[in-house]
Amino acid sequence: EVKDKRPYSFVQDEMRPYAMKLHTTDQAPKEGRQKPKTPFTKWQPTRQDYLQFLIDSLMVYSTFDKIILDHAALHSLRQTGLERTEALQDDIEWLLKFDPTLQRTEASSRGVAYVRFLHKIAATSIPRFICHFYNFYFAHTAGGRLIGAKMADLLLEKRQLKFYQWDGDVKVMLERTRRKIDEIALAWSLDDKRACLDETPSTFHYGEAILSVISFP
Repeated sequence: EVKDKRPYSFVQDEMRPYAMKLHTTDQAPKEGRQKPKTPFTKWQPTRQDYLQFLIDSLMVYSTFDKIILDHAALHSLRQTGLERTEALQDDIEWLLKFDPTLQRTEASSRGVAYVRFLHKIAATSIPRFICHFYNFYFAHTAGGRLIGAKMADLLLEKRQLKFYQWDGDVKVMLERTRRKIDEIALAWSLDDKRACLDETPSTFHYGEAILSVISFP
């Protein structure tokens, strides 16, 4: 079968394949290369665990927002529609009212470590930072939504949080954002592109650390 050849895309042709190889075979049967871990369908966190995950996620997403606002090189990534800060703020307030026994906590050491790392690489390598931006935001619209549905069934009486809802067609937002990353990458050297791609395992490390508070049986 011959398909129409689309234009080259750094995101689609370089970043995505690299990331997919780091997925487990149960997450991505066709492209995953890693051994399966405990599937999210078997996770059994408490509401307090889930609240901690949302608090850590808020810290990370708000840091992405701040860094993108502070760096002129990232201006095209402002207001993509994928931002999650306000949604998370609303969800945390709702969850505390939904279950008054919950305790509002500070961000965990995992969240603090990732935020510090993001500030560090944004100051030294925009390509490496964009790798984290791409993998964190794009993964949330895929596997993240499946996790959200599981948590809603398990902990929230099927209530879907705003964290997993977007104001508009998320596919359109993703495609628009992909094109913006591609435009930024046009100005990169081969070393810049390699630095971006080689950062991918680090994005999985930090993403899994944020999830670890809920990802256990």
